[in-house]
Amino acid sequence: MKLISWNVNGLRACVGKGFTDFVAAADPDMLCLQETKLQAGQIDLDLPGYHQFWNYADKKGYSGTAIFTKAQPIAVTYGLGIDEHDHEGRVITAEYDDFYLVCCYTPNAQDGLKRLDYRMQWENDFRAYLCALDGKKPVILCGDLNVAHKEIDLKNPSSNRKNAGFSDEERGKMTELLGAGFVDSFRHFYPDLTGAYSWWSYRFNARKNNAGWRIDYFIVSERLRDRMEDAVIHSDVMGSDHCPVELLLK
Repeated sequence: MKLISWNVNGLRACVGKGFTDFVAAADPDMLCLQETKLQAGQIDLDLPGYHQFWNYADKKGYSGTAIFTKAQPIAVTYGLGIDEHDHEGRVITAEYDDFYLVCCYTPNAQDGLKRLDYRMQWENDFRAYLCALDGKKPVILCGDLNVAHKEIDLKNPSSNRKNAGFSDEERGKMTELLGAGFVDSFRHFYPDLTGAYSWWSYRFNARKNNAGWRIDYFIVSERLRDRMEDAVIHSDVMGSDHCPVELLLK
């Protein structure tokens, strides 16, 4: 089973940059998107063979997630069931017979960490949500989680220590999540691989110079560890400031 996650940074723009060609070539069983930046009815996306599920932010042109899946889920839910968190279209959960698939676009702590307090509350509530699901059946979490966990996960760790996405607080919450019974699929296979990034700033020729961050993940319940076959970062795929990431499962 092939699963792909991609922060498209505006789906309409990404469609104009080869999105459908990539989907056709990659042919994932399940495709999760973040930062679609859409409202209902703003795009008519023809993806034959896929069921489409969308979660839109209340604010126009902001955030948003989607799941496209060949297999019809048992049930699909939107958000965390917590009003404080459920107006930005950040989470979709698709339930299948033997796992939950959770697509997430984690809130950014923003410049000066001005949204860090909210981010910490989100992290605690989201971890509790995932653990509750995990108590029923295994979880596959994917998306832009807006944190580079370790120094190996970004090009310039020393100069970013107190910046959004690499603050001690955000990194600590990722450590807590993994400690709660979850596995970072990419580091499972490639614990020491450097230069593996999924996001690059549009500034300073960052992508050309591979001055990036790994902030897009597939994280799975510990008991799915043996079902993982590989994790891939498609750094050659353009169309967004993020690239797609992939998980292969038995």
